[in-house]
Amino acid sequence: EPEVTIVSGLRDAVVSEGDDVTFRCHVSHENARDVEWKLQDVALQNNEMNEISVEKGKIHTLTLRKVTEQDIGTVTFRVGPHTSMA
Repeated sequence: EPEVTIVSGLRDAVVSEGDDVTFRCHVSHENARDVEWKLQDVALQNNEMNEISVEKGKIHTLTLRKVTEQDIGTVTFRVGPHTSMA
């Protein structure tokens, strides 16, 4: 199985309180396993506040809904041994 790498990483974002913000990470292969999103070193799950999805098989997205001051911090995307932060 080929190693999945990050083709295009996360970009920093500045948003206003109450807005949504989306982060995207493009990986080299479809159906990547061992993928994880974190905010401030806390693993995120797909729920009403965090929308985690995959577009076109290779573009992993995280949307944080109605952000607050508590959401300030580092967002991390990890696939296998590779990470990207914003």
